[in-house]
Amino acid sequence: MYAGIVKSAKAAWITLLLSLAVVIGLFALPAQENEASTVGGLSDKYQTTQVNELLEQFPDAQQSSALIVVSREDGGELTEADQAAIADINAAAAELGAVGPPPQVPPIVSENKLVGLVPVTLEAAADDGDAVAAEVESLRGSISDAAPEGIKAELTGGAAFTADLAGVFSGANFVLLTVTAGVVALLLLITYRSPWLWLVPLAVVATIEQAALKVVDLLAPVVGIDVDPSAVGITSVLVFGAATNYALLLIARYREELRLHESKYEAMGKALTRTREAIIASGGTVILALLVLLFTDTLSYRGLGFSAATGIVLAILSALFILPAALVLLGRKLFWPFVPKVGDTGREGKFWGKLGEATARAPKRIAGTAVVVLLAAGALLFNVQIGLSENEQFTEKPQAVTAAETLAEGFPAGSTSPVTVLVNSDSAEAAAEELAAVEGVSSADVVSENNGVTRIDVVDQYEPGTAEANAFVEDLRNDLAETPEYDALVGGEAAERVDQLEANQHDLTLVVTSVIILVFLVLVILLRSLVAPVLLVASVLLTFVASTGISWVLFVNVLGFPALDTLTLLYSFIFLVALGVDYNIFLTTRARENAMTMGTKQGMLSALRSTGGVITSAGILLAAVFAVLGVLPLVTLTQVGITVAIGVLLDTLVVRTVIVPALTFILGEKFWWPSKPAAKAGTGGRHEAPSSGDDSHMESLPAPAGAHRAGTR
Repeated sequence: MYAGIVKSAKAAWITLLLSLAVVIGLFALPAQENEASTVGGLSDKYQTTQVNELLEQFPDAQQSSALIVVSREDGGELTEADQAAIADINAAAAELGAVGPPPQVPPIVSENKLVGLVPVTLEAAADDGDAVAAEVESLRGSISDAAPEGIKAELTGGAAFTADLAGVFSGANFVLLTVTAGVVALLLLITYRSPWLWLVPLAVVATIEQAALKVVDLLAPVVGIDVDPSAVGITSVLVFGAATNYALLLIARYREELRLHESKYEAMGKALTRTREAIIASGGTVILALLVLLFTDTLSYRGLGFSAATGIVLAILSALFILPAALVLLGRKLFWPFVPKVGDTGREGKFWGKLGEATARAPKRIAGTAVVVLLAAGALLFNVQIGLSENEQFTEKPQAVTAAETLAEGFPAGSTSPVTVLVNSDSAEAAAEELAAVEGVSSADVVSENNGVTRIDVVDQYEPGTAEANAFVEDLRNDLAETPEYDALVGGEAAERVDQLEANQHDLTLVVTSVIILVFLVLVILLRSLVAPVLLVASVLLTFVASTGISWVLFVNVLGFPALDTLTLLYSFIFLVALGVDYNIFLTTRARENAMTMGTKQGMLSALRSTGGVITSAGILLAAVFAVLGVLPLVTLTQVGITVAIGVLLDTLVVRTVIVPALTFILGEKFWWPSKPAAKAGTGGRHEAPSSGDDSHMESLPAPAGAHRAGTR
């Protein structure tokens, strides 16, 4: 089937034109309205989600609110004149429809007179993100203009945080796509050293990335999954990285086959036959790992799982159909100035061959040293902190954060995000009195009532997301649960952080367990072995622990992040394990193929020579692509990008290069147990590996001697 698409120019043209027609058809389809519900961001077994679902039925459910924060630019106390100016600032907000206290009501000024506060309700509905962002921007400009010289008027609160978070992703996809494409183009140009060749995989990958996002846009509403902007950005990066990796593997094998076959169609057919299993297994592993996210409690994980899995499916299809067709139509000259000719000897492999031979001479010492170093790196996680506060989410603080920090100088830190308590209306008065008396509570006000349920907003002294705020919410829930007639539910930003931590623990346990089992089963099927899969899974887990430890030290001591975000560990695990196995699949499938003709030891040495360059190039490229996530000013994506980048480099340069070959040399034929691929060679592993040339890693060696005699001259 795969070889048939490139058996002639006609077949290749048909494949390309059909693919182009499908892509054009996709973009011609209108996007559907997404009716998926992601209330609260968590499944409905958590109190936060239950509270948000009930609040949707309240009369004021569609209102969005914000806080105008007034302070002196010099940080001093507000004078009487400054306090009087707050009325003018409030009037300016009212002209734009933001409803605050009447002008005759004195402004709310902190006891230390450092901060003035004006709560306002916006005209824009809370569920209309674009309208909220537009009104927040206009309101900020208006109150800033109304503030007299020396006075600073800023906006924070729920609507402001919503607007600033949306601002992070405003145009972010374009920036992310542009930087990613630039990084991929540069690395492909360096890898192939050809002025033309890099354009083909880049064009195919860029097209398939956009097609993937369109498919997700079309299917997400149908399956009832909401894909948030961060998931879209990660999907773009993942598709670019994975699809380019598959392209590097295919092109390397195609070049190798061009040295053995006169016909470019036959060469591509052989290349597809030899690489399709590794590409499908690698991509399938990533897809299965991502689909596990559909069973998590965190709805943003589900969106990412669906979006990214869809992208990887298209990446596999592009590597097996579109890219081969494009390559054969353009022919050998595409590789200029290093055009492969029949009978040529591959020039790469010297460096990797020497490294493999050095490892083979002392495999136990080298593997042991590498494992100890990685374990030591993992030990750096001993004091890791997990969970960022609301004000710690951004690498570049937007006004919502700076205004919240100013507000905290004079008012309780929880003022920007009150804890929402829903109780039985018959017990509302008693509940409010009890809440007001709780230690750490500044106020507990009855806000509204609907259908027998009363909302009480509780302002506490703790910033949402901090350990103190988390403990306060847990204690509050326990205290309210002791009075069953309240039928109380606790929600709001601070409570959602508590629920997120619990959900993340559940999700992490589910994902880690499931992904390890799935990856192991894929490797068992692919390698027909039980020993090799155990060792390969252990190696990628070691990589994850080591890269996370190194990243944690970097985050704390260099970037100044106080903790890992709750999303960082799970995202990093799933990408590192699923993608890290890719390189081991590329290496071990080639080693197993070679073992059938030359034995396990020489088969691994030959596999190192022939795949070392392409896997290293792929790893460096993937690491660079994930590092691009750092262009977005969100701590979570920066942490994920850096952790995955470090992990991919460790996996590419240490685990795949040293540890896995060393384990193979130590175990010999037992590495493949219970199968015995070397037995088919009849050599007992005594066959000598083919000689290698220089240490360039831009091209691939010919296949092992005797593998394709029929196609050579």
